[in-house]
Parts: sequence; C-alpha cells; structure tokens
Amino acid sequence: MQNIRNIAIIAHVDHGKTTLVDKILHSGNVFRENQESGELIMDNNDIERERGITIFSKNASVMYKDVKINVIDTPGHADFGGEVERVLKMADGVILLVDAFEGPMPQTRFVLGKALELGLKPLVVINKVDKENCRPDEVYDKVFELFFNLDATEEQLDFPAYYGSSKQGWFNTENVRTENILPLMDGILEHVPAPEAHEGELQMQITSLDYSKFLGRIAVGKVTRGVIKEGDWVALAKPDGTAKKQKVKEIYTFSGLGKVKATEVKAGDICAVVGIDGFQIGDTIADAENPEALPVMHIDEPTMNMSFGINNSPFFGKDGKFVTSRHLVDRLTDELERNLALRVEPTSDSNTQLVYGRGIMHLSVLIETMRREGYELTVGQPQVIFKEIDGVKCEPYETLVIDVPDDYSSKAIDLVTQRKGDLLVMEAKEGMQHLEFEIPSRGLIGLRSLMLTSTAGEAVMAHNFLEYKPFKGAIAGRSAGVIISKDQGTSTPYSIDKLQDRGKFFIEPGEEVYEGMIVGEHSRNNDLVVNVIEAKKLNNIRAAGKDDSSSIAPKIEMTLEECMEYIQADECIEVTPNFIRLRKIHLKETDRKRYEKSMGA
Repeated sequence: MQNIRNIAIIAHVDHGKTTLVDKILHSGNVFRENQESGELIMDNNDIERERGITIFSKNASVMYKDVKINVIDTPGHADFGGEVERVLKMADGVILLVDAFEGPMPQTRFVLGKALELGLKPLVVINKVDKENCRPDEVYDKVFELFFNLDATEEQLDFPAYYGSSKQGWFNTENVRTENILPLMDGILEHVPAPEAHEGELQMQITSLDYSKFLGRIAVGKVTRGVIKEGDWVALAKPDGTAKKQKVKEIYTFSGLGKVKATEVKAGDICAVVGIDGFQIGDTIADAENPEALPVMHIDEPTMNMSFGINNSPFFGKDGKFVTSRHLVDRLTDELERNLALRVEPTSDSNTQLVYGRGIMHLSVLIETMRREGYELTVGQPQVIFKEIDGVKCEPYETLVIDVPDDYSSKAIDLVTQRKGDLLVMEAKEGMQHLEFEIPSRGLIGLRSLMLTSTAGEAVMAHNFLEYKPFKGAIAGRSAGVIISKDQGTSTPYSIDKLQDRGKFFIEPGEEVYEGMIVGEHSRNNDLVVNVIEAKKLNNIRAAGKDDSSSIAPKIEMTLEECMEYIQADECIEVTPNFIRLRKIHLKETDRKRYEKSMGA
C-alpha cells in the first residue's frame, strides 16, 4: 500500500495540465531513449488534439523511487465536469495547476470544490512563471483565498506550493529555475497519502469504462477494500440493491500509457476488469457471498437540452452511413453508458430525441463525434432547462469571467448587461480589465462570437454553473435575419454577386443548396428568400461569357458550436460527415407562414 500514490491533475482549460502530465511520464522513464513520444501524449483523441483541450479523463502510471504513481488526467472545461466528478473517486490527492498570470478561474473553483469535499490532499502548482507579466505571489494569495472560501480543512489549507514551467520542464518550491520536475515528484511522494486499506471483503466502484474490440466493455476503478483475483466469482452490486454473480476473466493494471495483465490487484490500486457484463458507471464489484455496494456517485444535473432528430432534408442519405431513427437511438443509448452528465428522453415524434447536457461544448463534442462516425442528424436550438422552486420559475445562472484590454472593457460590459448580466467585480491588472459577472445561462448563448467581434478577438472568456435563480425575463436574440434559398440546385457566381448588398453569405459559388436552406445573414432584421442558382442568360446580342466571381466576398465559415449559438427556435442544423448546413425547420415558405400564423394565434 505504501508503494502506491493515486493523484488527479485538475486545472482550467489551457493552463498546461496535459503538458505537465507529459513531463511526469518522461520523468518516470516511460519511454525508451530513442522513442518518439510527441507532445500532449494523453490527448490521443482527434477532437482533443484539434481543439487543444482534454475531453475524456485518462489513466497512466509511472514508477518513481520504487513507488507506483497512478496519474489521472482530467478535463479542464466545466462542460465535462461529469468526467471529473467520477474520476476523483479514484484519487487520494490532487495537483491543482494554476496559470501564474490568470490565477484561479471559475472552472478551477468547481473542480477544486469537488476534490476538497472528498477530502483529497491538494498540491498547488503555479505554472507558466516564465511568461511576461506573470504574478506568482499574487496568484498564490488568490489560491489560498479560494481554498478558504471553499471551506477547506486546516490540513488542506496547509498545502505545499510549487513554481515553474511545465513547457520548459522544471518545478521547485521556490521560484528559482531548476533542471527538472523531480522536486514536484518528491512532493507527490511526501504529501499525497498512500491509499487507505479498509478491512473487509472486496469492494471496487466502477468509475470509468474502457472498450476493446476483442474484450468488449472493460470496467475501470479503484479497489477500495479486499483483493480482486483473476478467475474469481464476484457480485456486481447495483444501486437498487440487486446483485448478480459474475466471473472475472482478466485483470489489468496501468503501466505507463498502457495496461499490463495481473493475476490479482490489492486495495489501493487502480485496475481494469474484463468479463463483467451489464455494468454501469457507479456500480460496485463486490464479494460474491456478501456483496456490499458503495454509495452512488452524485453527478450534477444537466442545464441545457437540444433535440436530436434524423436528417430529413432533401440531401438525406447522400453522405452518411447511419441515417435512421433506430441508428440514432442506439448511438445515444451507448453514449449514456459512459457519459454520466448526459440524459436522453424520447419526444412525441418517434424520429426525435431530447438530449440533455452540461453546455454547448458538451453537446457539440457528442455531435462532432457522431458525424465522424458516419451519422447524419438534425439538431435544434439549445434550450436552457427551467425548474420550479417553491412555486417560482427559476433558470440556471453562471459566473462569467472576462479578461479584456482596457480599451474594450466598456464594450464587454455593455454586451453582458444587455443579456441580463450583473457586474460583480472589476479589477485592473497590467493594462487589462478583469471582469466578473453573474448571468443567466441563456445570455451566454451566442455571446462568445459577439464578444470576440466587439473586442477585436482580445477578450478571454470563462464561465461556470453557479445555481438556479428566479427567471430574469426575456433576452433579445439575434438581431439580424437570414437569407434563405428559394430553390434546389447549384449556386452560381452570377446570383451571389448580384445579392452581395443584401448581406453576408455562408456559401460560395458551386455549392449544392435546397429550398429552405439558410445561405447567408441578411443585413436587416427580417428573413429574405432569394434565388442563388440563377445562371447568366444567353442571348444573340451578348455572349454569356464567364461569371465574374473575383468580386465575391469570401463566405463566412462557422464551426459547429458557432452554428449552435447562431440558430433561432424556427431553425436547425443539418449535420453529416462532410457538411454542416443551417436550415429552416419548415423548408417551404408557405409552411413557414402557416406556422408563424398558428404561433401568432
């Protein structure tokens, strides 16, 4: 037991957490001297590498001074808080990584609060002290204040602090450059307690799952009591009190970035178990004769929902492999098994499911993953979830933090207050303004793109769920209307060139369009139906000549998340493996007018 340390690394997005994990893996000599390991080793998912963020928590381990250190890399974005909440159960200590300039951010507060509640021993690492304008001493005071506000115990308040740069590969207890991160590794051995060995029969809570084409679903968790052995009969204890006997086929422990087969695993170590069927995250693998289930993990509720339906556009089935409602339901059911913060409910329409998540990024990563797997689907406008508390209609509120240059601070404040946000804190630091707001979650939808446009891309935004509070009234949506295609066909340079004074386009000449598809943003606040497939006419006086496309402005490229924030209630997004298209829910103009009349009535 003394030879094991289980530690989770928590930090805000972009504070250097995965880079630190890289350095820990290198210091444990996980790689051969001639082996190319690359950077951000733990971010091995395509979407993670493209976005530069961690989405899925992962396990690795290193041997240091004959002690096995199990490292758990966690997501930094609040939308993936469900991942963090469950994997913290495997840890006995946490490394809180904080940027030496930005200090603790709202999402840091959320995850740290969960870690302190579980009684985990914290180590604070102040990273990026090599950056200009960094203020490590001030950040240390802010971290201490945060611990105090989160009701940390006396022992937790007496945390060790390390300074350094994970990119340059050094950390020390004082802000003096050293050769390596070994002082931090020694600190993990010294300050993180060894796992407690509880007396009694086997108990192991499943906190994560893995999948193999050859072995099927694999249960991952920490053995909290007893010993689990290969070939043993165990009980899978469910939260409802039922237990089912099953046989353990194989056991693996984590070694480096991979797994190694083991015959038995004792209490305190993290392992992966093969052969258990029908398990869910939160179930307990217990003694076969006397099964005792561990308390169920509580995961914070979702705050947002979206409708997921089959693709019913004229281009249905042209691009994807999985296009039916059965495919959609099966895929969402699979996702529920590993994505604890997600909920799915059927709707009155058998082709549409209502999917609940933590935020726009949480839902967009699911949609992006599905389209890469070959699914075609239609998704609606994100809606926040309202609740009735003591007879009062309430909605989710978030803490919003914006760091913006002094010149743009008034624009930033104006934008947030228009969306019912209240300014709580305004501090000047090094030519920047640090602004903190309390804002309804509805007000955040579409705010990021507006904020970046108004501040010339200089604003840095972060937000985190706060609590449910009374409904704050209507919030103005998008101010501009959209340009809608009148017919199906191929867009021409001739038509787009003629319509450029009407607004900005989301398409370019040569793209396939259909009736009801949104092809641009109107310069006024009403919707405009146009013909973008008209070709230049031939006659006997003037030759058709070439369409002059050189004067056409480039199309506006929008990411999936930007599309989700852009659409209104009567619009949706068509998502296929190769295309993301905006469209009206009702494609025909007559249907839209009929719908508007019925809504007005």
